[in-house]
Amino acid sequence: MKKEIHLLLIALQFYTRIPVSKHLPYSDDALNKATRYFPFVGYIIGAISFLILYGASFLLPVELAVLLSMLGGMLLTGAFHEDGLADFFDGFGGGWTQEKILDIMKDSRVGTYGMVATILQLALKFFALKFIVEACINQPLLLFTIFLCYHALARTTAIQVSFLLPYVREDEKSKAKPIAKKHRPIDAVLATILGCIPLLLISYNYPIMALCLLPLVVLIAYFRYFLNKWIKGYTGDCLGALEQISEVV
Repeated sequence: MKKEIHLLLIALQFYTRIPVSKHLPYSDDALNKATRYFPFVGYIIGAISFLILYGASFLLPVELAVLLSMLGGMLLTGAFHEDGLADFFDGFGGGWTQEKILDIMKDSRVGTYGMVATILQLALKFFALKFIVEACINQPLLLFTIFLCYHALARTTAIQVSFLLPYVREDEKSKAKPIAKKHRPIDAVLATILGCIPLLLISYNYPIMALCLLPLVVLIAYFRYFLNKWIKGYTGDCLGALEQISEVV
């Protein structure tokens, strides 16, 4: 149990800005194993985002409450995934070879493709959340579970690609490098179970659950095909983009 808590704290340290002890023992192998807890990180981000939304809804219009909730989520992660989304669309929008795509994604500057993609993604997320909040504001427990669900499932979807494709960057400087090593099947299974638990809490209606999961399965399959076709694997930016797209889905 102590070992698993250690892995969870490493996942928090890597994927969020939430303070974790600087004396926490770290290794690339531990971070690789901590990937199984990526969906659990979604629980924490989802829970805090919900609390911001629910608290703000007593004082502010629903639109402002949703915006503050989104802002809180981005502050908690340091816009980690949004940055990946922008780099991903810049890379694949402006590059036509593997080398060029990877070079553009590594550039810290944001181009037109990345800017447009980020604006559209945030707008879609805002209106989707506004619709859900207005429908469920009188059912806070359901709304809380929905927030856990979409944050956890999005991270589960993203991390599945790292189980299915190799990491493609040759340098050791990328932040995603430690999670690129070969995973054990148990890591994939645990990540999937953790990601699906909130969905099980929302509904025992299996057709409804299938309708929620099917688009994400299709998205994983398409991303695997697309990334394998263009760059023969994945980068951290690809995972960030998939996480953001999955949140909206």
